[in-house]
Amino acid sequence: MTTDEVLAGVGPRLRRIRKEREVTLAALSEATGISVSTLSRLESGLRKPGLELLLPIAQAHQVPLDELVGAPAAGDPRVRAKPVVRGGRTHWPLTRQPGGLQAFKVLEPQRKQEPEPRTHEGYEWLYVLSGKLRLVLGEHDVVLTAGEAAEFDTRVPHWFGSTGEGPVEFLSLFGPQGERMHVRARPRRP
Repeated sequence: MTTDEVLAGVGPRLRRIRKEREVTLAALSEATGISVSTLSRLESGLRKPGLELLLPIAQAHQVPLDELVGAPAAGDPRVRAKPVVRGGRTHWPLTRQPGGLQAFKVLEPQRKQEPEPRTHEGYEWLYVLSGKLRLVLGEHDVVLTAGEAAEFDTRVPHWFGSTGEGPVEFLSLFGPQGERMHVRARPRRP
């Protein structure tokens, strides 16, 4: 909704609220200190509403300013996604919208695994919250500790998991390409 559309709806909303409360323009003028003619022009849309006019009207009607303006509800910003266990890892989605950039908190249990590098389109970013995360990326085999991050092109064969020394908790961010199925990378021939 554009600003002009929001402002155009204020006048009729002011009139509706006033009539629902069975308040005359004269009584509202007395309660707010705003002249009857100004109130009438606000309700008919002939005068643009400003805070200096809307605040006293909201106070007189004992309604939030949002109700006079008709601001859309922001909704609850908290993400309450349930954890999902895949391949022994627990993933907590941190984003609500499908597609686009996706963020996950991941808990990898303590376990020894043989790396199986895979590839897919996209770009990935990892940030270790606690523990140690082993990252095999192409020819590199590194261990990331709490507070360290890595970013890489996922077309490079990669694998990450526990070092076997304990669980690891990390954040993972990737774009829509990261949602595609991983394809096992073929080892390079010398």
